[in-house]
Amino acid sequence: MKLHELAPAPGSNRAKRRVGRGIGGKGGKTAGRGTKGQRARDTVPAGFEGGQLPLMQRVPKLRGFKNPFRIEYTPVNLDALAALDLDEVGPDRLADAGLVRKGALVKVLGRGDLSRPVRVSAHAFSASAEAAITGAGGAVERLPLPFASGRPPARGNALMNR
Repeated sequence: MKLHELAPAPGSNRAKRRVGRGIGGKGGKTAGRGTKGQRARDTVPAGFEGGQLPLMQRVPKLRGFKNPFRIEYTPVNLDALAALDLDEVGPDRLADAGLVRKGALVKVLGRGDLSRPVRVSAHAFSASAEAAITGAGGAVERLPLPFASGRPPARGNALMNR
């Protein structure tokens, strides 16, 4: 068999019906468009609703929700604390080491191991990090959040702060 001998099975491909080409067969006269009306005369754009504001314009475009009271922490793992070789670690020391920005809220997470006692002060701790620090003989100190009520103030309209 050669490439030019390939052909579809007989009867598997049917020719497209050519409507609007006279009365000799189906699709003459109105060509399947019915009688009168806007769609009988010319093409109508997809989604056109007769002058009513289309659905695609009616639905809101801004998706999702941004919580104005979200508290964003900068994560620091135990392996980063172990690499510092310090006995006392706080947000200021972490900022000096370049692990967090100055004034950032710090949360200590439990990836890695501590082999020596370290006194860690941060704004939040994961349960595994707290267990690992106290298990190594260290101490954990929770720093208060810098907000009056324990959560940050709302940042205006939530949709505008994207």
